[in-house]
Amino acid sequence: MLSVPLYEDDVMHAVAMRGSVSVRELAMLLHVSEQTVRRIVKPLVERGEVEKVHGAVVGRTRRGEAPFLARMAVNQRAKVAIAGRVAGLVRDGDVIALDTGSTTGFVAQGLRQHRGLTVVTNSTFIATSLATIPGNKVLMAGVELRNHDGASFDAQAFAVVRSMRVRLAILSASAVEDHRGLMVQEHGEAQMSAAMGEVAESRVFAVDSSKFGRGALIALAPLTDGDTLVTDVHPTAAQRRALGTGTVVVV
Repeated sequence: MLSVPLYEDDVMHAVAMRGSVSVRELAMLLHVSEQTVRRIVKPLVERGEVEKVHGAVVGRTRRGEAPFLARMAVNQRAKVAIAGRVAGLVRDGDVIALDTGSTTGFVAQGLRQHRGLTVVTNSTFIATSLATIPGNKVLMAGVELRNHDGASFDAQAFAVVRSMRVRLAILSASAVEDHRGLMVQEHGEAQMSAAMGEVAESRVFAVDSSKFGRGALIALAPLTDGDTLVTDVHPTAAQRRALGTGTVVVV
């Protein structure tokens, strides 16, 4: 007999990671008919958890954050260029930290050519991208995963990060506001960014132009000497002041 609640979890996971999934793709993923998928999706739509648009199931996002893989598709060319420059700052054998973010996800892909890395991350996407590379050691920080991007912000995640000492913390931001600089959407994200920065010799922020001129909820600590922001756009004068004294590299 069909267990609708079980299948609902599978649908929500697929939508959270991809943003939009066709009914046909869900049928293949769940090994059921398209008619069955429509039965599964109907109560989710009625509860307002997803939307059904032109034969696809679309996630209803929260507080301005799109699902992870959907965010990776935004301004993708710029993110790849930024990721390539950031990856060039990492040496074989380095010890690094990466937080969860669409651009840091591309950085992880750029690091797949490196060898002998020790990586601590709270992102399952980044962990799985780098764990299978011969010679790498990857520490996944945390056990409880956020449902829209597979990231962890539980107590164990912070304990693992704070036990480390890394050369670079490669970090993300949700926005670059004209007067407050780098910002993120949630307290947990700000706390994780701070925790990784505290155990690093220096911080590198990978932030594409789609984040500039936007606001978010929580400001991050400004760049200090030794920190770097890699982006694809020149900040305005106000943004540059708000960003702090670190280096800004435009690709």
